[in-house]
Amino acid sequence: MGKTKKPSPRKATIPPTVVCFVRHGHTPTTGSILPGRAKGLHLSDKGVDQALAVANNIAEYGKISAIYSSPMERTRETAQHVARACGLKTRIRKGLIEADFGTWTGEKLSDLRKLPEWESVQKTPSNFRFPTGESFLEIQSRMVDAVSQIVEDHPGEVVVAVSHADTIKTVISAALGTPLDLFQRIHISPCSLSAVLYSLSGPTVLAVNTTGEKLQSLIPMPVST
Repeated sequence: MGKTKKPSPRKATIPPTVVCFVRHGHTPTTGSILPGRAKGLHLSDKGVDQALAVANNIAEYGKISAIYSSPMERTRETAQHVARACGLKTRIRKGLIEADFGTWTGEKLSDLRKLPEWESVQKTPSNFRFPTGESFLEIQSRMVDAVSQIVEDHPGEVVVAVSHADTIKTVISAALGTPLDLFQRIHISPCSLSAVLYSLSGPTVLAVNTTGEKLQSLIPMPVST
């Protein structure tokens, strides 16, 4: 008689993680210049007020385990307000950095919109690479990788990731399972909150671009698959 097969061990249950994405606050060039990774751009007074507001909102939730930030000054400053309100330290994660816009860095948006390439940015971004910079596929890939590592490091926890408009849009698009060519349909305002629950069954988008709703109302209690 053949040996009886032992039942395979059940896959260990990994509790879901919620990542709260926050775009940095308003800067003196928001809406007019494509700053990219140029150094020396800080929050405006309006941006500081926005950062304080979102920090208080997040702190009221009371169960934040970690605050991650892009290395750029404007994101670090936003994250510092959140971290201070939550009694935590900011952790810099390079994968959350702004897109590399190459030679478009520092250009006026009004001028860029006149370029024939602008239509590709809006309608077929999956085929576009910024001159001497990143492609949108590369932006999305390294954002998804960075978030996956954060999720792996914080099973069953709620964490904050402070990043940039386009980078957050790409990771939300990936979580929704929508084609990258449609990601421009997502809008991310300064200091808005977007939340995604990552579990073994896949991501669940809890909120996108909220600016007034309390974080407590966005996250299932308790967090569960």
